Amino acid sequence: MFIHFSIMMIIFKKKSKKFDQKIYDIFFYNIENNLRELGFGDVSVNKKMKDLNKVLYDILLKIEVKNEKKFMLNHQLILTYFNDLNDQKSNEYLEFNSYFVDFFNFCYELSLDNMVEDAINFRK
Repeated sequence: MFIHFSIMMIIFKKKSKKFDQKIYDIFFYNIENNLRELGFGDVSVNKKMKDLNKVLYDILLKIEVKNEKKFMLNHQLILTYFNDLNDQKSNEYLEFNSYFVDFFNFCYELSLDNMVEDAINFRK
């Protein structure tokens, strides 16, 4: 979920448009509500939300290999969060990488006004 969201935020930046704060707020509001429905208390929810916010920004800042003409996933970042994807030549990693590169390309072609809603239609 954070990788998808980060990719959308990156596309907005590449197209020189500011990502709507309202979308960001709704995204985290829904996560917070789900944590509360799972029975987490106020202190636990606040701590988890702080941790999740750090994870999102870690992914957002490191997901893309810089200085590349096309979008490429940063393998080191993926390895940080997905230990099973340590072999860049494995089928699992290749599929994972291909999925997110295709997702980036799909979303990049969408209108920024409707990208968040239209990204739901992505099929690999």
